[in-house]
Amino acid sequence: MSNFYNKVSLAYTKPMNKRMTLQEISQANQWINGEINDTLSVNSYGMPQSGSTVSQRENSSFLPVTQPASAPTSPVGSPVSQLLSDLSNITLDPNWQAIKSTVRERNAAMFNNDLMADIYFVVGNPGHTQRIPSHKYILATGSSVFYAMFYGGLADTKEEIEVPDVEPTAFLTLLRYLYCDEIQLEPDTVLATLYVAKKYIVPHLARACVNYLETSLTAKNACLLLSQSRLFEEPELMQRCWEVIDAQAEIALHSDGFVDIDADTLQSVLGRETINCKETILWEAAMNWASAECSRREIEPTPSNKRQVLDSALYLLRLPAMSLEEFANGPAQMGMLTLEETVDLFLHYTASNKPRLTYPTKPRIGLKPQTCHRFQSCAYRSNQWRYRGRCDSIQFSVDRRVFIVGFGLYGSSTGASDYTVKIELKRLGRILAENNTKFFSDGSSNTFHVYFAHPVQVDPELFYTASAILDGAELSYFGQEGLSEINAGCVTFQFQCSSESTNGTGVQGGQIPELIFYGPVSENH
Repeated sequence: MSNFYNKVSLAYTKPMNKRMTLQEISQANQWINGEINDTLSVNSYGMPQSGSTVSQRENSSFLPVTQPASAPTSPVGSPVSQLLSDLSNITLDPNWQAIKSTVRERNAAMFNNDLMADIYFVVGNPGHTQRIPSHKYILATGSSVFYAMFYGGLADTKEEIEVPDVEPTAFLTLLRYLYCDEIQLEPDTVLATLYVAKKYIVPHLARACVNYLETSLTAKNACLLLSQSRLFEEPELMQRCWEVIDAQAEIALHSDGFVDIDADTLQSVLGRETINCKETILWEAAMNWASAECSRREIEPTPSNKRQVLDSALYLLRLPAMSLEEFANGPAQMGMLTLEETVDLFLHYTASNKPRLTYPTKPRIGLKPQTCHRFQSCAYRSNQWRYRGRCDSIQFSVDRRVFIVGFGLYGSSTGASDYTVKIELKRLGRILAENNTKFFSDGSSNTFHVYFAHPVQVDPELFYTASAILDGAELSYFGQEGLSEINAGCVTFQFQCSSESTNGTGVQGGQIPELIFYGPVSENH
């Protein structure tokens, strides 16, 4: 039986300096699924039937959700080790069972405890291992993999099992759930925990990891998390990542983690139709990734080597969608393109008889902004709406993650006028985005749009404050018949008055009639 376990480990393990591709992982999954079916038919044990895995090398560079990941270390001397020691000391009392009133409490006392342990796991890659005591019965009641491993017809009788592809901290998180029914996730080990939850088929823990990652998702970690969610075959998490990357593409592509994504994920990003940024940003991101990949392969980041590592991904860049000036000052001078490609691209810009190109010529469609209109009508009167540096403000929340692009504002009711305006978006008094800009009002009741430099992520079920301070013609249009709840597409907005509003704006009437945002366009998107 140990031979089967070793074969499974080999199927999921590569040399420490190499990255597994999605194709290799898929092939490993297919092989292992077949072995599991054959083996379980005679009540043996196997590996997970679903969910891709990655090597320990990749585990050590898992995405840091809110803080840098740390290498697996022994918890000796840490607060965690002290807690584990305290748990073990509980059972030193020969009558310890009498003070535990529930099965859960008695099981929890056995967590990471040598008392009655009948199996040990040596967890972690060489040099960073930890020997962890366990109890077969408890593990088998929480995982079909452990059940087959310990109680199958061909169960392994070894007293010690090596698990080199799992981080000790992640394995202890799994055991804590199985023993104590508790889930304690940390940002630097959550992906490693997701891996071990899938490895031993513990779906509730895996779902908790995915939920944790979704709530921690930002533009700065979205690309790396997309790469990992593809490996783990988590489509819902992948979709959440794409929503962030599409809307905040410039921030995502400039993030430190972007250069660490795998080649297949790079191709999916460069081929994305709805990614919302200039083509020059994608070019710069591809060049940064190529330089990092050259370093990983221990070759010089010369133009020819960068082109080699990019391979077919280079032809996903829509160079003709750049302006002539952008192309001439960027790609044309970097030595990445052949002379023929450079000439053909210049002819594409300037000649009436354009040559056939190997690069896509159509610009990306990007994202279409949506608008939440919070008033049913607008009006003007001879004595309002006046400004004089006062703040118009409103609070709002959403039921799904969106990205605020800017606001629609009312302008002059007494003829054409120029306005200067400061717009802000806050959460609990902290400024998330602001912009000082201008707009021209033609004297109509139309709204005039003002934008932030970058879309701002707004998470569900939290209240945010939208503010505007205008300076221009004293009298302007204002909204009336405001609604406290509005459905915009498939997103529900809720509004409430803001204490920061010093110019009369509230739910029923006033300024800031529109919130402009990127968000899902249908329920099945």
